[in-house]
Amino acid sequence: MEIDEWNEVAELIHHSTNSWYETNGKETIFKGPPSDALLFCQVYEDLDPGCCLIACCNNTGRIAGSCFYHIRNSHISLGIMNVSPDFFSRGIARNLLTRIIQIAEDKALPIRLISSAQNLDSFSLYTRQGFSPIQAFQDMYLEVPEEGLDFKISNEYQVGVAKVEDIEDMVALENRLCGIERRKDFEYFIKNERKIWNTFVCRDEHGKILGFLSSVDHPASRMIGPGVAENEKITENILAALLDRFRGKCPVFLLPVTAKNVVQTAYSWGARNCEIHFSQCRGQSQSPRGVTMPTFMPETS
Repeated sequence: MEIDEWNEVAELIHHSTNSWYETNGKETIFKGPPSDALLFCQVYEDLDPGCCLIACCNNTGRIAGSCFYHIRNSHISLGIMNVSPDFFSRGIARNLLTRIIQIAEDKALPIRLISSAQNLDSFSLYTRQGFSPIQAFQDMYLEVPEEGLDFKISNEYQVGVAKVEDIEDMVALENRLCGIERRKDFEYFIKNERKIWNTFVCRDEHGKILGFLSSVDHPASRMIGPGVAENEKITENILAALLDRFRGKCPVFLLPVTAKNVVQTAYSWGARNCEIHFSQCRGQSQSPRGVTMPTFMPETS
């Protein structure tokens, strides 16, 4: 993808995503104009310039499909993939995925992604290519009241805004809990040059970081994640703190189906389920520990 193709890719993301949800009797994801989806091009290119593959129609020159990816020391993350409804069933998604698999094999890295449990075509595309589910997540949304949530953070923990000097401890925590490393992502979130990110850390009484969580607030994506925490109580506290940044708005967040206490707490706040997703991996992976909260912007697993 070149910079002069960003607008067309944004239109593709907007149209193909909304089309799938409408066709399957669901509410559309993007409520604003196609230009909102430029966020995907901006964020992925900020993080990893040149890491978006596109498929163009030889006859018309139209962009028929696109797929973002990010290369990290521990893995490759597969980002958002879209194919125009006008070009369905022509093997475009499979060919894009095959190219990225080859990049991963050349670098001897596993590939990780988040896939919808409801989009069986997508799920089958990945599992046919050797991906295996690692963990299941409940997609939840919550209309945060203008006055915020009635939730008090436990005296056992200190939740505050993450700083650049926290990055090394954040990297070490995620590496221990999930076996992956994303230093570049955390630095990007915390520096927040686009003014759309929030990142909080949770510490114990001695100042040790026990969890962290980021969020994005933009018309194209109001979502909490990525983040990890040692346990569910830490997750509740840091999630509540970030939800407070969305007063009067309706963010989405993903909780592991095994995090039963956090899920029940989210229900008590008024959260509702909207979808189920799986984290999947092609290649070696570590079983997740603690609580992991992935996201789609940028897509992480």
